[in-house]
Amino acid sequence: MTIHYKKLTINELEQFIDIRIRQLREEGAKEDIDIKPALRDYYNRHLTDGTFVSWLALDGDKIIGTSGMSFVEKPPYFGCPNGRIGLLSSMFTEKEYRRQGIAKELLSKVIKEAKEYGCGNVQITASDMGVLLYTDFGFKKNGNFMQYKL
Repeated sequence: MTIHYKKLTINELEQFIDIRIRQLREEGAKEDIDIKPALRDYYNRHLTDGTFVSWLALDGDKIIGTSGMSFVEKPPYFGCPNGRIGLLSSMFTEKEYRRQGIAKELLSKVIKEAKEYGCGNVQITASDMGVLLYTDFGFKKNGNFMQYKL
């Protein structure tokens, strides 16, 4: 087994989308629509304009781990004077490859991308499985995070 890493390109997009859907299912998402067209549209647009980046872990030609970072801009605030933040998503490793440092390496790569983009911080809504990875990496819980479903 030789794991190597590369940035996501349009060439791997269909496989990336399939993995993202499997991740959502594994996390218990209710599958009430065909999300594939919306994912394809989102990734095509944001890969093209540079506001989404992903690093992949591969064993040979097989994608065995994914990561994603969306770059958004909010009004500047004291903790982030340029308003740029990274939204971490799509962190997934195939079951047989877990607990081998792959997710940590993918996380390091997308965090580096966020720094290069000029983000002041990175946010994530972590799955139960991911909390340990993120806290070990240095993420802090924000007890004020709230969401309103429209």
